[in-house]
Amino acid sequence: MSKVNIQPLADRVLVEPAAAEEKTASGLYIPDTAKEKPQKGTVVAVGNGKKDEPLTVKVGDTVLYGKYAGTELSVEGHDYLIMREADIFAIL
Repeated sequence: MSKVNIQPLADRVLVEPAAAEEKTASGLYIPDTAKEKPQKGTVVAVGNGKKDEPLTVKVGDTVLYGKYAGTELSVEGHDYLIMREADIFAIL
């Protein structure tokens, strides 16, 4: 997990996506063009929540989110997604 100097606002969460699968269960390598976008990642920063709506997730949680959730962001060579907590489906 990376240390990043970004503080999300309100109900937003910064997630570091898990690496895309490199090979299939049977051992075949997957080319970059065919890799699925990961839908799992680690929370690296959270906002303060909204009034009367505290955040459920915390830094270090592994979460599942929608395929098109969040906005991609690149900081110091690391890729992240910033999304609203409502875009997160589950904590693993």
